[in-house]
Formats: sequence, C-alpha cells, structure tokens
Amino acid sequence: MPNRFQLPTVRFRALTTLFTAATLLAGLTGISARCNAQENYEIQVYGSETVKPGKTMVEMHSNYTFNGSTTKQEGVLPTRHQLHETLEITHGYSDTFETGFYLFTSAQKHQGWDFVGAHIRPRWRVPESAKWPVGFSLSTEFGYQRRDFSTDDWTFEIRPIIDKQLGRWYVAFNPAFEQSFKGLNAPRGLAFSPAAKISYDVTPKVTLGLEYYGSTGPFLQWDRLADQQHQICPSVDLNLGQEWEFNFGVALGLTHSTDNMLVKMIVGKRFNF
Repeated sequence: MPNRFQLPTVRFRALTTLFTAATLLAGLTGISARCNAQENYEIQVYGSETVKPGKTMVEMHSNYTFNGSTTKQEGVLPTRHQLHETLEITHGYSDTFETGFYLFTSAQKHQGWDFVGAHIRPRWRVPESAKWPVGFSLSTEFGYQRRDFSTDDWTFEIRPIIDKQLGRWYVAFNPAFEQSFKGLNAPRGLAFSPAAKISYDVTPKVTLGLEYYGSTGPFLQWDRLADQQHQICPSVDLNLGQEWEFNFGVALGLTHSTDNMLVKMIVGKRFNF
C-alpha cells in the first residue's frame, strides 16, 4: 500500500513552482517600498490548539530586517538591519487554557542589545468534545514596549483564532484587534490586524505554507492603503515530532509603510514542567 504522503512528481513540481512564484511576486511588488516604523517581534499565525496541561512550551522567535526604515520615525529607532530575539514561555493549565509570557529584545549596529518590553497572553479554546466544525480559541495579550521601539507603550490585543485541517491542507485565520492605552495610537481606538495561513504537507516532515500579516488602522475607519501594513510570507514548517516546533519564513512588504524584507525563524520545545 502506498504511503498516503507520497507525492506524485507533477504535483510536487506544481507546489514548488507556486511557492517560488509567490516569493518572487511578493518581492517584485515590495521592492520599491519605503519602510516606516513597524513592530516585528513575534511573527506567527496562531493555531487553535493550546499547550497540554502540565506541559511548558519554550520558543525562541528570531527576526532580522534586511530592508527597513533607515531613520527615526515618530521617535522609533530605524528597523533596517535590526535583529529581534523574543523568548516565549507558555504553560498549559488545562485542556482548554494556557498562559504565555513574552520577553522582547532587540540588537542593532551602533545601538547594542536592548530590552524592548514584555507581554502576558492568556488563551482559552473550545474543547474537541464540543465537536465544532472548526478549531477555535481566543487569545488576549497585554503588555509594555519601550518608546524607542514602539509608538505605543501599553497595549492590549484580543485575537480570535480559527483553523481547520483538511487532509494535507491546513488553513488558519486570526482577525486580531489591538488597543493602545498609552501612545500615539491611543486616541484612534481599536486597530484591525488580520493574519492568515494556508499550508500543505508535502511529506510527513515538511510543510510548505504562505502566511499573511496586516494592519489596516482603526477598525471602523481604515487608513489609506499606502499607510496600511501588509506582508506576505512564504514559509516552511518542519514536523519533528510532538515535542518540537520549527518555522522559517521570508516576509515581504506590499505597501510603503511595511518593512520590505524580513527573515523569521521560530524554534520551540515542549517540556514536562
């Protein structure tokens, strides 16, 4: 009996061709983009599953901006050639509840290594026993960022997470809403920051995907397109077992207000504590 993951040569070539074409298209679209200040510390489309009770997930998010802003904008340091390292520790307390903690840092030539801020993220999910047609969880995130690295010091986010596995295909949608409590965007109200992902299991261990990240401005009154942030990110996930997580992607900006080229990597390990 053939392995269900055995991929015909023609289909494999079609997938790799689409993956390459998406990368080139995004690069050509964003190649002339100007880059304004943008926060890129934890770039990830969430799945609905939470960390199992008694388990602790430790992740390192590494992001490097090759082509970003080159001068200070609204008091925020330039992002070009800026390295971000984010430590994320998430503990599962029950089958439906986890809490994550983030520590943000940044390094840049002539600037050195800096502490940026910290966030806490409780998350609840609908249990599998509810037999919903899709996976669903609700993430909330609250935290602080230093003014040199963000236009807003204190922020809150609420992120519904919807996903579905369809054979080898996987889709996820995160329509997030953000509120600043202190900073330039505080008077603007809720901002809409959607994220989405579609991926395909090429083999049991390799998954190719396409991720999208955006920020449109106030939810009921979007900014003009040039001032919005939109990124497309071809990515690869390595399925190294239930205890590990690995994701790598190249994010490319599609508007003048988005960093043009950024490389991101996530490495995670689950522990029994």
